[in-house]
Amino acid sequence: MPLKTYKPTASFPLRPLACAGAMLAVLMVGNASAQNFPITPEQRATAGQVAQAGVALSELAPNAPDSYTVKRGDTLWAISGLFLKSPWRWPELWGMNLQDIRNPHLIFPGQVLYLDKSNGRARLSTRAPGAQGDDPTTVRVSPRTRFESLGDSGIPPISLQAIEAFLTEPMIVDEATFERAPRIVATQETRVLLSRGDRAYARGQYSSGAAGEALSEGPGKSRDFRVFRNAVPLKDPTTGEILGFEAQYVGKALLERGESTREVTDAKGKVQSELVPATIDIVVAKEEMRVGDRLLPEPPRELPNYVPSAPNSTQGGQIVSVYGNAVSFAAQNQVVAINRGTVHGVERGHVLALQRESHLVTDKTDTARPQLRLPGERNGLMMVFRTFDKVSYALVLQITDSVKVGDRFTNP
Repeated sequence: MPLKTYKPTASFPLRPLACAGAMLAVLMVGNASAQNFPITPEQRATAGQVAQAGVALSELAPNAPDSYTVKRGDTLWAISGLFLKSPWRWPELWGMNLQDIRNPHLIFPGQVLYLDKSNGRARLSTRAPGAQGDDPTTVRVSPRTRFESLGDSGIPPISLQAIEAFLTEPMIVDEATFERAPRIVATQETRVLLSRGDRAYARGQYSSGAAGEALSEGPGKSRDFRVFRNAVPLKDPTTGEILGFEAQYVGKALLERGESTREVTDAKGKVQSELVPATIDIVVAKEEMRVGDRLLPEPPRELPNYVPSAPNSTQGGQIVSVYGNAVSFAAQNQVVAINRGTVHGVERGHVLALQRESHLVTDKTDTARPQLRLPGERNGLMMVFRTFDKVSYALVLQITDSVKVGDRFTNP
């Protein structure tokens, strides 16, 4: 729904802070159903407590500003980090502003957040400290009409651009699922490579090996498929256990006709059964495809709802891989895979602390040259944004030094 601004009278009295709260309420109502971001009972309870008592000044960031104007491109993580020592403690930030911001997922550019540190407690509000609700400030505005999509203007919890491609491209599958996945078996005119707009043929049912399910157009069957190749095993750095297979995304295909069989009579009058592969059309091509690439059904589209929070249970594990071809180290805003998933209680939005590995050094100041074990140090923070059974993907949000396979993580 477009937002329309009307022309006021020459000295039309506006109460900017009150109007901001009222407009925010309208924006929330209009956008809440579209985004449908979850707020857990625990988060709401925490916010309610903080809204009443405020936050201890010791919990504020050392350089917390007295006010901040929300800008396009901001994230909830970044705004939380301005005011709090621990950015993942967003319920406190929300609770400090519970009166004006009833849904932390709906903060918009142009809002001014004020930090009130009176009475030894900190509170955040869209009202300047000491401002009265009936302040008769007169504001002159120029007449203009502005249209804006409300669905795209809300401030996200983290930078979705950093993980947008990750929501559709890599997929973790078990070995059996990948072996049973339908595969491209032939092309038109014996082409070696396929691109967008090409037609190819695929099979899902085999007589040998891991027999899969035939590609069909029956009720409840998917016609949309992602095309993958080179399922790389993700192994636990310590135990060597294969946690899953990371399939390389190369494009998408649409099933036009299912596979079947037909009876034919040969020259000797003998009736034989012929296999007719399924017909697929390549609709998206990130890379050129070829015979042998696998097909997996297009999963339901998910609405990102990543809310940074600390895990409720004790978590600890290691980095399994750094995503990207020939990438050995991860920096800020890069993606890593970790050896913990839903079976371990890991959820989307969990913030984890990266640890620099401890190592041995020689004390050269001692004539005996003893070996000293230096303790591991915190190296940064990452946030889980996609989970599987035993593996999860996380985005590196803060980093001191680079991250590599085998590095450990703990609760923040």
